Amino acid sequence: MTLDAPAIAAMIDHAILKPELTRAQVDADLAMAMRHRVFGVCVRPSDVAHAVSALAGGGVAVGTVLGFPHGTTSTAAKVAEARQALADGAVEVDMVLNIGRLRSGLLDDVEADIAAVVEAAGERVVKVILETAFLTGDEIVAGCHAAEAAGAAFVKTSTGFAGGGATGEHVALMRASVGPSVQVKASGGVRDLDTLLALHELGATRFGTSASAVILEDAAARDAGRRVAARTDGGSY
Repeated sequence: MTLDAPAIAAMIDHAILKPELTRAQVDADLAMAMRHRVFGVCVRPSDVAHAVSALAGGGVAVGTVLGFPHGTTSTAAKVAEARQALADGAVEVDMVLNIGRLRSGLLDDVEADIAAVVEAAGERVVKVILETAFLTGDEIVAGCHAAEAAGAAFVKTSTGFAGGGATGEHVALMRASVGPSVQVKASGGVRDLDTLLALHELGATRFGTSASAVILEDAAARDAGRRVAARTDGGSY
């Protein structure tokens, strides 16, 4: 099935997370997100309330990140971040699991850390960032299992700040490591439409990217080309 630009936009969390971004730059990205009708934005925790106000009525969800980007803050700190983000109006939270403890095989600790955030979030969506660039295949599988057991809605590849990003191999492995109720978010290095489409074929259903405008402008151009081709061929689009 060919995905059109609106369908692709509905899978994008536009990332507005770089620490150096000014308020004016944040506002420009929020306006772009609303213009392209992406699913949501993922903003820095301190920007949640502002983003909620700026996007009010625009149909774009606001999410944020917890324990970002290293995952090493305490569980209590992640829970406090989650509660504050939800109070400020976030509807989804992406948390970095404790990477060092996952690599140490302390899976009960990893699961408990995630479960505490899931409990604090209530009915809100929790996405668990594995930071796959740091992990072996077995560790990716273990992290996926811990996230699913803890009740997370998504497993996610990367923060985008670790020198690596989403790969087809890792997305496919993550999709195979969780049940159908858990979705896969590809993030880090998703900078063009062809990459997004390839990762979607492998099972990713949400994408974290700061290149949303480039991706969606390309998608719209391809939609227009297919419409022209359909008219030329006497068919329909």
